[in-house]
Amino acid sequence: MRRFATSFFVFLFLLASLNHYALAQTTTDQKPGSKQVNINSANQAELETLPGIGPSLAKKIMDFRQKNGNFKTIEDLKAVAGIGDKKFEQLKSLITVK
Repeated sequence: MRRFATSFFVFLFLLASLNHYALAQTTTDQKPGSKQVNINSANQAELETLPGIGPSLAKKIMDFRQKNGNFKTIEDLKAVAGIGDKKFEQLKSLITVK
């Protein structure tokens, strides 16, 4: 019985460690430095990979870019109708203008 209990606790420890590792991998995928979308050159499909950007908003971004030229800073994206402070906060680590 004692051997079973020890094995069980070792199993739980390993399971918890793997879960922690999986969560760490998920968060690092979303940090700056990972592949960012260049909002000056991205096509519609690339823009739609961003959270909260669907076909309609992607088209607005491309139309805005065509009419006004390239974005100088990522903050310029807030000038596009439908992108406010809240949505920009979700996007700022995932986009670039380089």
